[in-house]
Amino acid sequence: VYDRESGKTVEVDVRSGEEFSDDSIGHYVYNVRWSPDGKEILFNRTNRRQNEMEFCAANPDTGEVRVVIREEWKTGWVANSPGIRWLDERRFIWTSERNGFANYYLYDLGGKLHATLTEHEFEVGPILRIEDDTMWYMARSGDNPYKMQLHRVKLNGTEDTRLTDPAFNHTINLAPGGKHFLDTYETASTPPTTVLRDGEGKQVAVLAKSDISEFTALGLQPTEVFAFVAADGQTTCYGTLEKPSNFDPGKKYPLLVSVYAGPDSGGVREVFSPPSATTEFGFLVATIHGRNASGRGKRLLDDLYMKLGITEIDDQAAGVRELLKRPYVDAKRIGIYGTSYGGYASIMCLLRYPDLFSAACASASVTDWRNYDTIYTERYMWTPQGNEQGYRDGSAMTYAANLKGSLMLFHGTADDNVHLSNTLQLIQALQRANKSFEVQLGPDQGHAGIRFERMMEFFIESLRIETK
Repeated sequence: VYDRESGKTVEVDVRSGEEFSDDSIGHYVYNVRWSPDGKEILFNRTNRRQNEMEFCAANPDTGEVRVVIREEWKTGWVANSPGIRWLDERRFIWTSERNGFANYYLYDLGGKLHATLTEHEFEVGPILRIEDDTMWYMARSGDNPYKMQLHRVKLNGTEDTRLTDPAFNHTINLAPGGKHFLDTYETASTPPTTVLRDGEGKQVAVLAKSDISEFTALGLQPTEVFAFVAADGQTTCYGTLEKPSNFDPGKKYPLLVSVYAGPDSGGVREVFSPPSATTEFGFLVATIHGRNASGRGKRLLDDLYMKLGITEIDDQAAGVRELLKRPYVDAKRIGIYGTSYGGYASIMCLLRYPDLFSAACASASVTDWRNYDTIYTERYMWTPQGNEQGYRDGSAMTYAANLKGSLMLFHGTADDNVHLSNTLQLIQALQRANKSFEVQLGPDQGHAGIRFERMMEFFIESLRIETK
């Protein structure tokens, strides 16, 4: 810390006297900022493994550091930057996953816990408003985790009440004082309606209903949300299925899976929207949210720990197998596509499940976790030396000889996120296994996906779609 008036520099003891090591809390130091009253320096620090995190305050005059809050999750990883909402210069609401789900806790900057505001076994979402002794917030307490609900709770942790219908996803605009709110409610198959409600959630007036006459006239099909059992045989997961406007349940359709599947990702709200334009090429289009999905709690994410490329891929396959129970899904024509982690997932699905997936288009893909940045990779996989089996099982090169279907690889030559070497190493492994595949390079392109038109040409050719 540099004092402009005196010219004095004070070194902050960010590791509290510990030597720098893999185990020291302070291997990573980040989110450095001033406290609201400007008297202390606040920062977060973790060990290299990122399963321990401390929110700290430092004295700028002495460099002495004290711990305000400590979090740990030994069976996986901690949130590096938990949410914090300041009430005044000393008190704040802290988001913690210590009970396995994101919940709210009221602390002061001295580290005292004043109240556990929520103790749900579902995830809390954004805080909408805090007035006097009351907080309004969103939470994943609907009849599936993707239907957000409005809750109200006292700042002493009492009287937590859900104010909305769990059968719908809600977008809320809360009036000052919380005596009324605007509620736009919808599902994937129910178009939005906006109503005015009183502070207890009772409907006062209908303000607007969606006009979907053009949607219906065009024959557009509402998105369907479906449930399936994950590859562990017990966890209920969810996905979406979109159909072409000329959908006929008596016919067979190829299926395209749009995938990302990275850890703690994809937990989007359930909303009504037109189907992807991809369906008009004659495809069914699915997204599958396995145990990797955000909004489901820490214990499901633990299933991915040290096993990237296994659990989330197995759940993609489980979701597809659920869809294959429908007579109109053609088991011989299943494709998958994605970019970045989605490219990796596409490759791993095609190579690990060669009898299920027929084609994959993968862009900007990690192919071996030894090639990716340490902060991200070690959070989920630890080191190659400490997790040899996990790195081997998570490498696409391990399965190169399995290739049976059609594969398109795309990579930008200037990609500074996922380096081109990932795709080059996979190309080498596939060539050594005498496999045929397609490659597209993006000269001087960064971390980007293949052109949509080229991707669709690939799938139309690979999955034998007849075009007029």
